[in-house]
Amino acid sequence: MLHTLRHSPFQCDLAEILRFMQPGDDLLLIEDGVIAALGNSRALELLLCAPISVSALQEDIEARGLIAQISSKVECVSYTDFVRLAVKHDQQFAW
Repeated sequence: MLHTLRHSPFQCDLAEILRFMQPGDDLLLIEDGVIAALGNSRALELLLCAPISVSALQEDIEARGLIAQISSKVECVSYTDFVRLAVKHDQQFAW
């Protein structure tokens, strides 16, 4: 399943959201959700411990001026990659 997170980790219960994800799921951070990919953050620690793939939308990272602060452990993807993820998964869920 593809999950998209558009809310800041400061405005949602990320630990609870992760409980709904299964091994092999993909999580794409979009809009303010890209804040969860900041290096050395509690949100990033939670994401990296989950058995999922985590990526963040490059355009939203750039729009927030966060390029230098995003962890190298999170893949930055384009809108084209977003479409590929959507095609890859039969089901999607937006948080």
